[in-house]
Amino acid sequence: MNTNKETIQVVWLKRDLRLDDNEAITNSLASENRVLFAYIFEDSLRNDRHYDERHWIFIKQSLENLNVRLKKHNTQVLSVNSEVIPFFNQLQNSFQIAHVYSHQETGLLITYNRDKYFKRYCKNNSIEWTESTNNGVLRGLLNRDEWFENWNRYMHNERCSFEPKKNQLITVAEIAEISKVFNCTDLKTKTSQIFQKGGTTTAWKYANSFFEERHKAYLFNISKPEKSRTSSSRLSPYIAWGNVSIREVFQKATQLKSEKKGDKHLGAFISRLRWQAHFIQKFEMEHTMEEASINKGYHKLKKSISESYKTAWEKGNTGFPLVDASMRCLNETGFLNFRMRAMLVSFFTHILWQPWQEATSHLSKMFLDFEPGIHFPQIQMQAGETGINNLRIYSPVKNSIEHDTNAVFIKKWCPELANLPINFIHEPYLMTPLDMQFNNFELGIDYPKPIVDIKENRKKASDILWNLKKNPQVRSESFRILKKHTITDRNKLLQSD
Repeated sequence: MNTNKETIQVVWLKRDLRLDDNEAITNSLASENRVLFAYIFEDSLRNDRHYDERHWIFIKQSLENLNVRLKKHNTQVLSVNSEVIPFFNQLQNSFQIAHVYSHQETGLLITYNRDKYFKRYCKNNSIEWTESTNNGVLRGLLNRDEWFENWNRYMHNERCSFEPKKNQLITVAEIAEISKVFNCTDLKTKTSQIFQKGGTTTAWKYANSFFEERHKAYLFNISKPEKSRTSSSRLSPYIAWGNVSIREVFQKATQLKSEKKGDKHLGAFISRLRWQAHFIQKFEMEHTMEEASINKGYHKLKKSISESYKTAWEKGNTGFPLVDASMRCLNETGFLNFRMRAMLVSFFTHILWQPWQEATSHLSKMFLDFEPGIHFPQIQMQAGETGINNLRIYSPVKNSIEHDTNAVFIKKWCPELANLPINFIHEPYLMTPLDMQFNNFELGIDYPKPIVDIKENRKKASDILWNLKKNPQVRSESFRILKKHTITDRNKLLQSD
């Protein structure tokens, strides 16, 4: 061991790209050793089928925002292109690493396995690794006994503060020197008006505008594909990538709700923060959900893959306007409200009768707020393969008429339909040859014909899934799932403080 090397602590940033209320950072600052912040752009993740360039742009913007704030502390995040273990091997040539701090990540199987290898690496190199609780999600739970009480207590606890001591952080000059031996990441990104910009500063701009004004229409517009774009919080990507903690948002919302004497819109928003943690906890306790249905009784359900159906769905060319508008909007902007997300999955798995696994990577790539712990449980729930949730087969036409009555959203994302009469915008396939001639429009040329018979396919899916729900293995698995994952009093998730 080279005793001339300085002993340091390393904060390994992952999906916690913030300084405030970051337990890993706070713990690292309790040491007398100096601290280095690092983010590792891993090729194994960048090439993973669940990620898209939009995610890495958001992360780079988040890191740039961190560096702006860190400038007054004469430090920055060391951002490198590397795999984790080679990075730490290289870093040990310059420093003696005593301790690594990070949050406990509920991620993909690839990150879970990476963390197992890193744990072994730390043990072999006499490095202590401390993983902090992330947003109240706990590892190693066998059931949900007292989970809600523990989560609620965590949400009301005092937030961690970022208060480094003078000269406690590795300096910018030292990081510049270290960087010479690494393949450092260029954090510059092109300005985009389409995707939400990453970073804590932008996160709080969205949060403040929501709490000050936009929340007043939250419940009214939550299911509306167009209006929800402004009346929802739009905080999901900032929570997913850790620009803000749920505890920060929860406490802000709870305080405001108290001041407003029980505002129902804020109450509904707070309940969804609870549901967010609930689903991530479910995924943490049952990681096989990434590849297989949580209810093993549905493993016998075999669906043939149609590449033509899949392509039409991914590109927004199915012939069903609300489905296509929703997918095109998601592909272009990275955001879609919950109901339209559920409808896309329902359409793919029920109407097109495709396996839910074939939907996961396209959606994860398109969701700017991709969060594995939300992604897989929600897809399985909408696919009707949990055995414990009500079977919902969304009607694109019913949802179109109810939630986009004047076709504002459809016209925006399917402009080829914009000049048609409203009733034909919702259902262009009802046009007769005379209607098409009168409107100078040809179905199959100007806009796709429906790729399936929706009524026939809906009935087929409903019959099969309802019958399968009665299967002894499905019922047995349903009991197991309820016992393991259900909070005894589900109203706790819906209650407001």
